[in-house]
Amino acid sequence: MDSLSSTRLFTPPVATKWSQIAVPWTRRLFSTSRALPPRHRWLLGMGSAPHHDRLRHVGSGGISRLNAVVLGEALAAEENDLVFPSHDFSRHAHISSPEQYQNMYERSIEDPAGFWSDIASQFCWKKRWNPEVCSENIDVRRGAVKIEWFKGGVTNICYNALDRNIEAGNGDKVALYWEGNEPGQDAQLTYAQMLEKVCQLANYLKNVGVGKGDTVIIYLPMLMELPIAMLACARIGAIHSVVFAGFSAESLSQRIVDSKPKAVISCNAVCRGAKVIHLKEIVDTALVESVNSGVPVDLCLIFENKSAMKRESTKWQIGRDVWWEDVVPQFPTKCLVEWVDAEDPLFLLYTSGSTGKPKGVLHTNGGYMVYTATTFKYAFDYKPSDVYWCTADCGWITGHSYITYGPLLNGATILVFEGAPSYPDPGRCWDIVDKYKVTILYTAPTLVRALMRDGDEYVTRYSRKSLRILGSVGEPINPSAWRWFYNVVGDSRCPISDTWWQTETGGFMITPIPGAWPQKPGSATFPFFGIQPVIVDEKGNEIEGECTGYLCIKKSWPGAFRSLYGDHERYETTYFKPFAGYYFTGDGCSRDKDGYHWLTGRVDDVINVSGHRIGTAEVESALVSHPHCAEAAVVGVDHEVKGQGIYAFVTLVDGIPYSEEVRKSLILAVRNQIGAFAAPDKIHWAPAIPKTTSGKIMRRILRKIASRRLDELGDTSTLVDPSVVDQLIALIDH
Repeated sequence: MDSLSSTRLFTPPVATKWSQIAVPWTRRLFSTSRALPPRHRWLLGMGSAPHHDRLRHVGSGGISRLNAVVLGEALAAEENDLVFPSHDFSRHAHISSPEQYQNMYERSIEDPAGFWSDIASQFCWKKRWNPEVCSENIDVRRGAVKIEWFKGGVTNICYNALDRNIEAGNGDKVALYWEGNEPGQDAQLTYAQMLEKVCQLANYLKNVGVGKGDTVIIYLPMLMELPIAMLACARIGAIHSVVFAGFSAESLSQRIVDSKPKAVISCNAVCRGAKVIHLKEIVDTALVESVNSGVPVDLCLIFENKSAMKRESTKWQIGRDVWWEDVVPQFPTKCLVEWVDAEDPLFLLYTSGSTGKPKGVLHTNGGYMVYTATTFKYAFDYKPSDVYWCTADCGWITGHSYITYGPLLNGATILVFEGAPSYPDPGRCWDIVDKYKVTILYTAPTLVRALMRDGDEYVTRYSRKSLRILGSVGEPINPSAWRWFYNVVGDSRCPISDTWWQTETGGFMITPIPGAWPQKPGSATFPFFGIQPVIVDEKGNEIEGECTGYLCIKKSWPGAFRSLYGDHERYETTYFKPFAGYYFTGDGCSRDKDGYHWLTGRVDDVINVSGHRIGTAEVESALVSHPHCAEAAVVGVDHEVKGQGIYAFVTLVDGIPYSEEVRKSLILAVRNQIGAFAAPDKIHWAPAIPKTTSGKIMRRILRKIASRRLDELGDTSTLVDPSVVDQLIALIDH
C-alpha cells in the first residue's frame, strides 16, 4: 500500500527460488529442534522427506538465540522472536508449510505464464487471453516502458465480484455489513441485493451518457454507496476515480481538472465522530474552481446522508445537482455487462509525489482482478465463513483492493464502517468486532498505536474471540506495537499479516503467509508469488545477504499499474529511470541475516502520515501560497501515533513577526488546500532555509534538527551560510 519515510536502506538477493529468498532460520531450527516441543516440529519437515537440504542459507551465520513461540503462547519481548503458527492453524491453511510456499513460489517465478493462467482461469472471461500471457518492458534502455497481462482476454470485474458469486449459489450470503457513525446505525446487503443496487446506478449512469472509457469522480465517505458506485462504473466500463472525502476543495478540483469526468458522485455531509463535514459545499467550491480551469462538470449526483444533514439544509444548483434517492431507485435492477479487454482502464487513483502535482495511477481490469483476489485469499488465508473488516477508506488503494475488489471477488462478507474508530470511546473497534463476529481485521499501525495509548482496558472488556487473523497496512509497524496487537488484541493466538505494497503495485508484494512460516514482529517477511524483490545500492548494484539499500522489483506482476494518467513520461522517470531494469519502489529496505525484509521508509520527498502519502512539495506549495510566507521546507519526523508527522520550516516575509496567529493561519492554509490530514504538526520559524551553493535545500540537516539529533548534523561547510543552522537550533522551541 502507500509507503513510508526514509533513512538508509536495502533488501535480499533476487529471488528465483525459495532457497534464494531466505529460510536461514530453518538451519538453525534443525540444529535446535530438540529444544522445541513436538507439536512445533511439523514446520521443520521432520518425520517426512526433509526439504531443508535444498534450502540455501542467505545470511551470514545462524540465529544466535532462538525464542520460538507458537500462536496461543504469550510473546516475549526479545526483538528476534520467531512467532510460529499453531499446528491446528497451519493444518487448515491454504498454504500450510514452507515447502508448499516454496513449490508455488518457484513455479510463479519460473513459469509465470502458467502459474497466473491457472489462477485466472478460475474467473469468468467472455474471451480467453492471447497466447502471450505477459508482455513487458520495464527497462528504459530498451524503449518505452510497457506492461500487459492477459491482453486479448475479455472480462468484467463487477461480473466476477457479484454475478459469478450469485451463480455459485451465494446470492443470499451477506456481501456487506455497514456500521454507521453512531452505535446502532447499521445495515446489510446480500450479494443479490448488492447486485440490484449496482445495476440501478449503472443504468442511471448509462442513461445520462456515461459509457465505456468515461471517467466518474467519486467523492463519498464510507457509506454502502461508495463500493456500489465503484462497481457500477466497472460494470459499464467507465473509469472511476475515488477521491478521499477528507481532501480539500482545491485537491478535489485538481483531480477533476486532470481526469475530466463526465460526472461527480458525492453526498451532502458526513459525521466523523461528533463532527459534521459538509462535503457538498466542498464539491461546490471544487466545481467552481474546475470551471475556472476550463473543465466544467454538468452532473453532480448527491446522496442524501440523512443522519448527517437533511436535504432542506443542502445548498443546491438546479440543472447540475441531482438527488441519488430521487433518480437511481427508478431504474431497472438488471444491467447488461460491458465486457472489456483485460488491459482496458479500470480506475484512476491519485497519489502524492515528490513534486506538487498528484499522480494519477492507472490500473487496468484483468491483471488487477486476478492479483487482488489472489493476494487477498492467501495473505489472509480467507475462508468462506470469514467476516472481514478493513478499517481503511476506499479513497485510498487499500479500500480499492482490500475492501471492494479483492474480498468480493472471493465471495467474502465485508464490513464498511462510516465513523471514527475511537467514537464514542476507544472501545468502539472491539464492540464492532464482537457485534459482527469479525474474523479478519486489517488496519493501520497508526490506529494500533492510538488504541495502544488508550490502554488495554478498552480492549479486554470485549471478547474478540471471533478474531482469527490480524493485518497491518500503510507503513511499517514498530515491533512494540506489533507485540501489543498480537498479545492484547489477538490474545496471542492470531497471526499478523504485516503487508507491504503501494498504490502503484495494486496488491501485496511482500507479506506473511499466516500458516506457512514463523513471523518476526515488524517484518513484512517474504515476497508474494511472482514478486522478485531486490535490494540495490546507490549505483543500482544488487546486494546479497544481510544488507540495507533501495527496494526494487524485477519483472512485472499482474497487478502492476500501467501508467500515470496523461503522463507516461513521468511514469518512466519516477519509477523506472532511477535504477534501469527495475521498478523502483521509492522505499528503503533491510534484509536481515535470516532473509526477512524490513521496510525502512520512503527515500523520496514523500511523508507517510497515518498511512497517507503526502508529498513535501504539496505542503510547501500550500504554505508558500500564504501571503506571509516567503519560503518553506517540509520534512517528516517520527510521531508516536501517526508514524510520521509533518514538520515545516517557514521563512516569513520581511516585516512580519513570528506569532501564534500567523502559525495557526499557516496551518489553516494547508488544511484548506490539501486537507486536515496534511496539516503540519510543527511550524519551525526559520530566518532562512539552509541551502547549498547550487540552491538545493539541505533536508538532511532539517531532518536532524526536527528530530533533535543535533549531534548528528555532520558537515555544514557546503552551505551558502552555515550560520543558518545555529539560528534554526536557537528557534527550536519558539
